[in-house]
Amino acid sequence: MPTNSIGKVLSCSPEAIIVLVDGLQVFEEHKVDLQVGRYLRIAQGNSDYTVATITNVRGVLGQDVEEKTKWQFHIQCQAVGTLIDGKTFERSSVLLPVPTEPAYPAEKDMLDKLFAEDGNYQFPLGMLSLNKTTPLKVHGDRFFSKHIAIVGSTGSGKSCAVARILHEVVGISDGANANFEKQNNSHIVMFDIHDEYTDAFTLSEGQTFTLNRLDIDSLSLPYWLMNSEELESMFIESNEQNSHNQVSQFKQAVILNKEKHNSAIKEMTYDTPVYFSIKEVKCYIDNMNREVIGRLEGENKPKLSDGTLIEDRKSHYFGGSCTFVPTSTAKAEKATSGPFNGEFNRFLSRLETKLSDKRLRFLLPAEKDDGEELKTEDFEQIMKQFIGYLNRSNVTIVDLGGIPFEVLSITVSLVSRLIFDFCFHYSKLRQGQEVLNDVPVMLVCEEAHNYIPQRDEAAYRSSRKSLERIAKEGRKYGLSLMVVSQRPSEVSETIFAQCNNFLALRLTNNTDQNYVKRLFPDNSSGITDILPNLAPGECVVVGDAVLLPAVVQMPMPNPEPHSQSVRFHKEWQEPWREFTFGDVISRWRKE
Repeated sequence: MPTNSIGKVLSCSPEAIIVLVDGLQVFEEHKVDLQVGRYLRIAQGNSDYTVATITNVRGVLGQDVEEKTKWQFHIQCQAVGTLIDGKTFERSSVLLPVPTEPAYPAEKDMLDKLFAEDGNYQFPLGMLSLNKTTPLKVHGDRFFSKHIAIVGSTGSGKSCAVARILHEVVGISDGANANFEKQNNSHIVMFDIHDEYTDAFTLSEGQTFTLNRLDIDSLSLPYWLMNSEELESMFIESNEQNSHNQVSQFKQAVILNKEKHNSAIKEMTYDTPVYFSIKEVKCYIDNMNREVIGRLEGENKPKLSDGTLIEDRKSHYFGGSCTFVPTSTAKAEKATSGPFNGEFNRFLSRLETKLSDKRLRFLLPAEKDDGEELKTEDFEQIMKQFIGYLNRSNVTIVDLGGIPFEVLSITVSLVSRLIFDFCFHYSKLRQGQEVLNDVPVMLVCEEAHNYIPQRDEAAYRSSRKSLERIAKEGRKYGLSLMVVSQRPSEVSETIFAQCNNFLALRLTNNTDQNYVKRLFPDNSSGITDILPNLAPGECVVVGDAVLLPAVVQMPMPNPEPHSQSVRFHKEWQEPWREFTFGDVISRWRKE
């Protein structure tokens, strides 16, 4: 390596290394190499070098022995790793240099060693912003298996960065399918709240790239796949005075109805993912709400108007509306109201409203193309749609744009939980064969602050719980997360705490900047100061997958996501435009 020392170590601590550059001439000769964000190599007294990133440059004006004006410069650095024998870089090995050790600029030869592709560091992210001829390649397995957080303010290039990474995964390059007729085994499921990414994965017909897009009209997500928490969140108001009675009777009705329709399953629970009829459950609740108990000697059972005593509610209450005897205190026909008579009026009204809401057609009743209701035997087809196995697709986009707000959290919770359960059980099957999961899945949460917020609100509890579980446990079962947000400070901290890789684009909000700085590893604290000054598409990359923190310029994806801002001023300068209001209103009504 060259020996053009630019200065010597003045002081050293785990927080910062100060390098003294003595004289204006030396500083001017190496000014380009001493910019914030660039790298220095500092001798350790042997053949190894500490690699440090520059975090601050300070000039000190004084006088020399002849009382002439003299400049000195204090270059503050953060140690990020060790270059061993000038050949290999180890991030975990940081032996700090002592004062008087010489410091050198990081030449292109050294940068090539740090960022060179090898057997593990082979996934390209972009070019180093401070040396645009050097590509940054990350450890592919560590990058995708240890959860990724991508944050950036509106207009920072966040959507393009996500699309570019996913293009590299599935083999899209310059609008063409690089894996033409040789499809790889990647499986990506994306929650897209604004339908931005459909365009990014729509290629010409000749490229044979299949996108699996699920929206409110094509999504098959039957209510009977919900677990107890999701069902109660959807149908029961927890703040009502008698909500505990609603929960108990609803739970009993669901279990009994599951047993009725799935007699082959011996041990039925509230959470068993099998078909039950919500209409029959409503009928059961309605009968419980009007139930009258016969009180003549030997009766003490629900009694119908024809005198029939009901021995087993399951055999009568699901079939239709029962006609009970009237209540009476007369000795000959004594009958009193059942224990829940009149308790469920509001509950039934809410059930009726949900069942008749056409916006919830993908959940209730959740029918197949032929109009038949989805049943237990359709579970395999339901799962195949999410992993892309119905149409052999690497990318599944779940368009949340048309999902009503009141069921957004439940929809996200249900889809993510089903994918987690699939990965869990498939991993266990593979473990039984003493091999690992060979169908890993990545779940991309675009605009994550909309459904996994920091604040603990009942409306988001189900989606937050499901995704936090994936963040904490998913990696063990071949399920990873990519969390994307323009407001990281509003996203569940549990989610971000489990992310080992961060891509931070420009952040202009001070709260978000400070929040992200707290999440970054200690050895990258200095580099985060440039977050508000990053150019569009430029990002700070830190984490387990990169050898050392870096500022990278992400290339533009082709095709791009539909995330461009409306050009207000340009459009306002155009002549007055006419359009058909009827078309807008027609679509409005349909939605």
